[in-house]
Amino acid sequence: MEEPRIRVLQSLRGKICEGKNLGCGSGSNRLRDVGTFCTISLDQEEVFRTKVYEKSLSPFYGEDFYFEIPRPFQCLSFHVYAKSVFQREQPVGKVSIRKDDLSKYSGKEHWFGLQPVDPNSEVQGKVHLEMKLNELITDNGPVSPRLQVRIIECQGLPLISGQNCDSFASVTLIGPSRSDQRKTKVKKKTSDPHFDETFYFEVSRSSSYTKKSHFQVEEEDIEKLEIKVELWNNGNLAQDVFLGETRVSLKILRNDLVHKAWYLLQPRGNGTKPKPDDLGSLRLNVNYTEDNVLPSPCYVPLRKLLLRSPDVKPVSASAAHILGDVCRDRYEASLPVVRLLLHHNKLLPFLTAISALELENTQEANTIFRGNSLATRCIDDMMKMVGRSYLTITLKTVLDEICDSNKSCEIDPIKLKEGDNVEVNKENLQIYVQKVFSSITQSSASCPPLMCDVFRALRRLASDRFPGDPHVQYSAVSSFVFLRFFAVAVLSPHTFQLRPHHPDPEVCRTLTLISKTIQTLGSWSSLSKNKLSSFKETYMYDFFKLFQEDQCIEKVKKFLDDISSNVSKGTCGVEDSVVLKEGEIHKRAQGKKLLGKKNFKKRWLRITTRELSYHKHKGKDALCVIPVKNILGVEKLEENAFNRKNMFQVLLGERPLYVQAGNCVEASEWIEVLSQVSRCNPGRLSTFHPSAFVGGVWLCCKETTENLPGCRPCTTSTLANIQLEIDCDRETERIFSLFSASLPRLQKMEDACAGMSVYLGQQKEQEEYSAFIIQDPKETFRTIKEIREVLEELKAQHTDKEALTDQPGTIENPIVGKVL
Repeated sequence: MEEPRIRVLQSLRGKICEGKNLGCGSGSNRLRDVGTFCTISLDQEEVFRTKVYEKSLSPFYGEDFYFEIPRPFQCLSFHVYAKSVFQREQPVGKVSIRKDDLSKYSGKEHWFGLQPVDPNSEVQGKVHLEMKLNELITDNGPVSPRLQVRIIECQGLPLISGQNCDSFASVTLIGPSRSDQRKTKVKKKTSDPHFDETFYFEVSRSSSYTKKSHFQVEEEDIEKLEIKVELWNNGNLAQDVFLGETRVSLKILRNDLVHKAWYLLQPRGNGTKPKPDDLGSLRLNVNYTEDNVLPSPCYVPLRKLLLRSPDVKPVSASAAHILGDVCRDRYEASLPVVRLLLHHNKLLPFLTAISALELENTQEANTIFRGNSLATRCIDDMMKMVGRSYLTITLKTVLDEICDSNKSCEIDPIKLKEGDNVEVNKENLQIYVQKVFSSITQSSASCPPLMCDVFRALRRLASDRFPGDPHVQYSAVSSFVFLRFFAVAVLSPHTFQLRPHHPDPEVCRTLTLISKTIQTLGSWSSLSKNKLSSFKETYMYDFFKLFQEDQCIEKVKKFLDDISSNVSKGTCGVEDSVVLKEGEIHKRAQGKKLLGKKNFKKRWLRITTRELSYHKHKGKDALCVIPVKNILGVEKLEENAFNRKNMFQVLLGERPLYVQAGNCVEASEWIEVLSQVSRCNPGRLSTFHPSAFVGGVWLCCKETTENLPGCRPCTTSTLANIQLEIDCDRETERIFSLFSASLPRLQKMEDACAGMSVYLGQQKEQEEYSAFIIQDPKETFRTIKEIREVLEELKAQHTDKEALTDQPGTIENPIVGKVL
């Protein structure tokens, strides 16, 4: 049986913050009159694009991004483009970061100088080579070596003008006094060309060979030679386009006369870089994560230790709480813990326990859950995970109206623009606040059950901790649902997928004013005081007086009662339809052209919890609606089916729906969401055809019957919830990595436990250990010892498995090669 493989899972998170002095070095101020936008590319494949920001040399983009990276890559690039209404987009410059360097910039914002966009540096893909030295018998008898170079195939070559390339390879033997070149045939319309062509080069001459030749190479010069392989797109009548190169020294044949390996294609290294400020600069926050996930049985001991956390007394001695204590960033620690416990239905008791611990250390009711503690961080993560569709149902419609109408709502006299009427603006803002407030206070029926359970527990804990304060049971809930959930979503709707991009500055200002008002309207902690005193600005004080406070208080109180009462919340029997994903794709048409060839058409694809539909354009009526219950599977489609990349198929009753996504990230996300929403459908297929039925034959299995069952097993989908895409092994691996990176602090905590178990310790030691919460030193010490044991075991398994991973030169682990 084949050894289970290590899964390499990659993700990218961050923000494109702002640009500065864009294009100034060109001596032109043309960007003052046009808009700019940014893109993110994996090698040469664009996977993210901001909207266009108008007329500024120093635009503020403020766009967050997050996506899983579904394929190997060697370079991450951020391009800045200029675009006007009547002109094509023009490159301004780029920031390129090699994959190996991404860790240098993780976690912090950095300014990067823009570099010019050079076509010779825009490469991707890999090439499979074989080199060997053969013995050649000359006319005079002596033996001399001859180099044989075989170009086998390439994979992952880029698209050219949106189409698969017509590629060929040139093979050159380069030495001190020679440069011999050969070329392969052109392979049409494929990004994975199979060449399998062999070329021969004489690499030395016999000492008795006296005829003059242009091969001025002595036998001892062999190690000075190298093979250069370049990939090109055949331009026919136009200029050929460089796709990448790799160089291999003949030294590699020193110990082995045959060398066969995959190499990553590299850019040409002869470009000159301008000064950093020539083209301006870009401020970025980039966080790249790579998890080497072992087979599931390897994580059983650590997972069991973590899942015991809710039951450990006191909870501060549990593995999950210790991770929060020793980890440098609480957000990094809380998220995998929340996801793991949520998947195993252990999250509610853990949140209850750590909230009770925090309340023990809270002295005043009006400061309840104010800090950035492990409890508040974990509850925040829980709300963002399970409340995603709740936010969409509650806020998306009204936020779309606010962002699209773009009415002026500025009420600060200092910030009013010329011609603005403050009374009109105040009326606009009041209408928007009332709509948002009503949407929230009438949404209790949609609040997820887990959130209700947590709020009910918080309400009870707060009442027990401060029995003399009648309002604290409400402020415990409102401090999360209003201040940390709804108000934050209103302020930054793009970070909760409620809007596609960061709003314009004017809209941002409107959302800020609405968010501040909603926080105050929902802030029960100031119920016993005058809420108007919470506003420092006079204009906000005057604006808030427009609201009938008593009426708002009753609405807030009823809403908080509804989402945190002891009465179990029932369902209305009709599930709201929630949009899970939508975007532009190319779909293979069901009809035929006059010549009988089915074509591809641009369409807007939309999947909700109920149906899959495609439309001619966004916002138009559906051309076709497919109930989710009719989806029998979702699978990738091989490129050779239609000579197109990033394709997948939605398996239906009669024939599949063939779809091409815009890039590899989009394709992966579509497959994931469609698979999850349909995973429980009855009658799901067990097999599928990975290619298409073309010309009366299946390209994958060569069968000639179109309705024949598939030739490959379907991909299994095991996730429990479309909204909660939790990979428990990956989350446990993240926790292992966090513990491993925090071993020095774990050691300090262990020392603190040992010292406290024997004596109270000196003042200096108490100050050093004050960052840790240690209620029971012996129990905490025991847990830390268990953590160390499972970490050592898991580290050893990593070492063993890594020894079995693909050696350099395999298709999964290609050699980077020589970089000039």
